[in-house]
Amino acid sequence: MQLFLLILLGYILGSIPFALVIGKVFYHTDVRNYGSGNLGGTNTGRVLGKKAGIACIVGDVMKVVAAVGIAAQFDQTASIWAGLAAAIGHCYPIFANFKGGKAVATMFGFLVSTSIFTFQNAWYVIVPFLIFIGVLYISKMVSLASMTAAIASSIYITIMQANMQITLASWLLTLLIIYRHRSNIIKIKNSTESKITWM
Repeated sequence: MQLFLLILLGYILGSIPFALVIGKVFYHTDVRNYGSGNLGGTNTGRVLGKKAGIACIVGDVMKVVAAVGIAAQFDQTASIWAGLAAAIGHCYPIFANFKGGKAVATMFGFLVSTSIFTFQNAWYVIVPFLIFIGVLYISKMVSLASMTAAIASSIYITIMQANMQITLASWLLTLLIIYRHRSNIIKIKNSTESKITWM
């Protein structure tokens, strides 16, 4: 029952649509009607500007940190599942008709929070973050860098952890991120994926 409640808490926290809240409250704009239509930091930044995008990313990261941090006070394994549930909530939020973002910011929230509360080892976030920056620098594609970082994180956890539930939850998150980027994968194959210009 405790595990179920912590997972439910993670999902509810993850379902908070910061992109929608920031857009409607401060800009009187529903970001779902513009750009990619996703409730994520990237689309929010494109539609509403840099400040709104950063605020959205911070909110999306912190909701996962909150979920993992609370769950970790009860059980280490539960904290991983709560983090995964928060990412699922972000992608399929109950508060926004189950149409959310692609879990990029929530992935980093997952990595930061599990490094602090679950593993108590900074390398669990440093390794995938460095890979993310490296792939982003080479490809200029956030989507490709995000998927690569997610895979790297799961490989690292698989190597370093003996807890099969933690490993399973990590790979499920990676599969979720890849699935949410399926349209980006097609664009990458067709050389039509959007590229950043600031790096």
